[in-house]
Amino acid sequence: MPQTPEQDLTAALPSATREIEEFVAAAGWDQPTQVFALVPTERLLAAEPGLADQLDPASALTPIAQDALPAEDLAEALGRIEWPEQVAGCALVQEIVVLPPEAEAGLPSDAEAARQAAAEHPDRREARLVAAVLRDGGEACVMRLRAEDGADSELIEDRTLAPNLITALHATFAE
Repeated sequence: MPQTPEQDLTAALPSATREIEEFVAAAGWDQPTQVFALVPTERLLAAEPGLADQLDPASALTPIAQDALPAEDLAEALGRIEWPEQVAGCALVQEIVVLPPEAEAGLPSDAEAARQAAAEHPDRREARLVAAVLRDGGEACVMRLRAEDGADSELIEDRTLAPNLITALHATFAE
């Protein structure tokens, strides 16, 4: 039985999420928070045939970089985003600090104090998180842990890595 276009996009979402992480990684670490629109490649080629030599027609989704988001209040910035109907999904890339579970349990309840404590924690790891959603509900996340001393960096793929961010990205498609 052939897949529906929605199933094709859902199946393509993890690959598009990894592609975005690789694109951002090419610029190195210490990048600003970035947002990408996810557009069905077929629709993009129909609207812009001149892009045919720049796009992979075998890829169901094409990520399109948007302006960087302000670092101050991500929730507020996401709340202002509205996508045109041609956009099937979106992804957000941000650098975060990851702590072991036992260290997270001891963080202060105040958000700013917790951020400061996490940034100064001796067991912290820096990471790049990419969370992506589709308008119709598909979800994907990848996280690359920043390598210590030139070692290979670890890539973790799990759509449940950032539930709050996934919820906020879905909200950008709310009517």
